[in-house]
Amino acid sequence: MKRIFADLHLCLNLRDLEQTAHIIRKTSQLGYRLIAVPFLSNVPEEKLTQLQSLCSEVDVDFASRIDLKPKTPKELLNSLRNFRRRFEIVAVMCDSKSVARQAAKDRRVDLLNFPSIDFRKRFFDKAEAELASKSFASLEIDLKPLLIMEGPVRTRLLSYLRREVAIAQEFHVPIVLSSGVSEELLLRKPRELASLASLFDLDASSAIKAVSENPVAIVRRNREKLDSRFVAPGIRVIRRGKDCEEM
Repeated sequence: MKRIFADLHLCLNLRDLEQTAHIIRKTSQLGYRLIAVPFLSNVPEEKLTQLQSLCSEVDVDFASRIDLKPKTPKELLNSLRNFRRRFEIVAVMCDSKSVARQAAKDRRVDLLNFPSIDFRKRFFDKAEAELASKSFASLEIDLKPLLIMEGPVRTRLLSYLRREVAIAQEFHVPIVLSSGVSEELLLRKPRELASLASLFDLDASSAIKAVSENPVAIVRRNREKLDSRFVAPGIRVIRRGKDCEEM
């Protein structure tokens, strides 16, 4: 079966429709067949439809995403309650330990993202990984910083990522590699993106899965749950009718 490559964190400037369309065409040319774009919580439905149309024109599947940036666990819970069923992917940008812990144990969270390059704000440790392994959340690593940083800052980030990847693999937490980019010049082919993972000791096979199987599985799972016929994992309504006694 042909492998599907995905970038779940393509940060587009949705106010510039021409540039957005151009970047989407570029992702198709590079070999991506699934992309996700983060939206604000109040995004109008027509904007989602517009982006879906742009993607379908170049044979790219589109998934809606929201990046939650809560300051407290309570704020996170409120956001999940309000937005989980509006978006196909829910990511939490973890900037505090309390938020990271709450996100890791909540089954409504798909992606745990640690954007800070300050080791004091990177909370993916063994306790975090154990919680994530039970809730089926994935660790998302944006590779944009590795493309734009240089010197000691880049070296420190690679050190943090090596530790986090090792912990994720120890606890069988899926890893998703995303670009996190908004500019065409920073776009890379899926296999080139995966090759960057060797810098933080993610083996080639796992890196390919992190840009294909792992992100695709998240979208497929959530689309099943958001389907009106979904009852529970593995259980779907096939047909609605009158009382079974009439059959």
